[in-house]
Amino acid sequence: MKKLIYTILAATAVACTPKVNDLVTNVPVDANIDLVNVKNDMVHVSVDPGRFTSETINFYIPKTVPGTYSNNDYGQFLENVTAYDYNNKPMEISSVDVNTWKINNATNFDRIEYDVNDSFDSETEFEDPVFSPAGSNIEANKNFFLNLHMFVGYFTDLKERPYQLTFKYPAGFEASTSLTKIESKNKEANKDTFVANRYFEVTDNPIMYSKPDSQTFSVNDIEVTLSVYSPNKVYSALSIKDPMEKMMKAQKTFLGDINATKKYHILLYLGAMGEGDPTGFGALEHHTSTTVVLPETMPREALVETMTDVVSHEFFHIVTPLTVHSEEIQYFDYNDPKMSEHLWMYEGVTEYFANLFQINQGLIDEQAFYDRIADKIQNSKRYNDSLSFTEMSKNVLVEPYKKNYANVYEKGALIGMCIDIIIREQSSGEKGILWLMKQLSQEYGEDKPFKDDELFDKIISLTYPEVGEFLKTYVVGDTPINYEDFLSKVGLTFEDEMVNTSFFLNGQIPFVDVKPKNNEIFVRDTPLNSSMEEIGLKSGDIIKSVNGTDFSVEAIRNVVMSSMAWQPDSEVILVVDRDGEELTLKGKAGTPTIKNKNLKKKESTSAAQDSLRKAWMKG
Repeated sequence: MKKLIYTILAATAVACTPKVNDLVTNVPVDANIDLVNVKNDMVHVSVDPGRFTSETINFYIPKTVPGTYSNNDYGQFLENVTAYDYNNKPMEISSVDVNTWKINNATNFDRIEYDVNDSFDSETEFEDPVFSPAGSNIEANKNFFLNLHMFVGYFTDLKERPYQLTFKYPAGFEASTSLTKIESKNKEANKDTFVANRYFEVTDNPIMYSKPDSQTFSVNDIEVTLSVYSPNKVYSALSIKDPMEKMMKAQKTFLGDINATKKYHILLYLGAMGEGDPTGFGALEHHTSTTVVLPETMPREALVETMTDVVSHEFFHIVTPLTVHSEEIQYFDYNDPKMSEHLWMYEGVTEYFANLFQINQGLIDEQAFYDRIADKIQNSKRYNDSLSFTEMSKNVLVEPYKKNYANVYEKGALIGMCIDIIIREQSSGEKGILWLMKQLSQEYGEDKPFKDDELFDKIISLTYPEVGEFLKTYVVGDTPINYEDFLSKVGLTFEDEMVNTSFFLNGQIPFVDVKPKNNEIFVRDTPLNSSMEEIGLKSGDIIKSVNGTDFSVEAIRNVVMSSMAWQPDSEVILVVDRDGEELTLKGKAGTPTIKNKNLKKKESTSAAQDSLRKAWMKG
């Protein structure tokens, strides 16, 4: 992390005097971001809020933003923070905390200026770095991947004021964003101006500037734009447009009449896996767009599969929390956040939909869907299964709840599945959890939040007492779910089966992972395959080399691909670090196997089970 430096800079702008009609209550906040004069991998930002009548004001950069469920202190990426008066002279400004600056004599205050670092190239410096899709990339004359909460802040009592955002950009670049652009006949070359109705819209609309690589297609009445930055030109928007279009049309068919947007942008940044490249792969939702960060080295089939999973998840967020949400989200406090207790719905139900629609719309077969459910059950066991989900959600920013956050994508999705099966059973297959979410969308909406402690009563009133009992016992309560009780209702059961894996991969799931702080590759805390156990590997081992080749982030793909060609009698030599001690492990590659609990249809099922299963997956 670069050290924050607050200095008094020499004045560089033209002096101005306050005007009668430029009160902060009358004018939009005017922000200017310079993407041309990049210095030391930083961009310069100027923000002019208009004229204040109060003597003291604060300027804030968010501590956290919706959808991240993490305190990231985005103010730490600012340097050279300087306030100017109407005579273009530096004013006194003091740092209250890492995200807040106090300005006295504010009636004389004209604007604030500062430089902003990106987060991608500093991810390895943090034990808990900014999640890459919520972060930023600054590469002069190559790419600017900008989540605007890192660049533009807000002033005391001005979060609801309009914003005008002006970007000065390199020749040949184009912007990809859902922000509304101001079109003008007198538009200055290489400069764009956008408007946002309030600060939330600033944070809710990321933007990517690069040389154009976009494809646009229609999904019913939604215009979707896919924009891609692939530094080595491995992929283009055109190369993955067709599967994305097919996937999103299937999503819209699944959702039916739920429609919260007329345009949607997908901003895909593909990292080259080199020094300074992002390592936090995934996506982050916004109302009318999603940011996606993935490795450029992924094979096309894996990239398309991953894009289908993560983009569908983010798009389904238009249902919740973007439409159905609590007051904690509607009135989100960026610097003193109060979290909702309903992550089971915001992330869990959304993740469930991202899997359910694929079987519903024929994108995957039944066994593939069963395998995904079984994987989530297995993955959920890595977390505290006796922890109240509402309690975890409400306190997700602090330990010990924070380390259980990722379970929202595992157990959270399974909670959605169980509720779906209950509703299907009680309604004789006529209704499900998608029906419930549509009912909640009609009851609430983008500008009508619910009270956090009243949602369960509303759900019970719309559904059945059995749903209420489930929520009380397994979501509010701390009782682990016996998934077989619910899956048996649809004629499914678990069977132990030995399956083949490769040495480092179980299908698409790796046995190893990368530590973001130092890029060390370690063995994950998960059941290992037979070959790993026989050679002596243990969870937590840091693998330094494989058969004499350094096992680094840069080499990991080639090493893993090479391991897939190993024969059972191939010699394997691993150098590992185990609790600070270097060990050399030797053995044969063997035939890696692992015991899986496979979810399958029972050999004998009743007509009621078959009917409910069909309604569950195809209803």
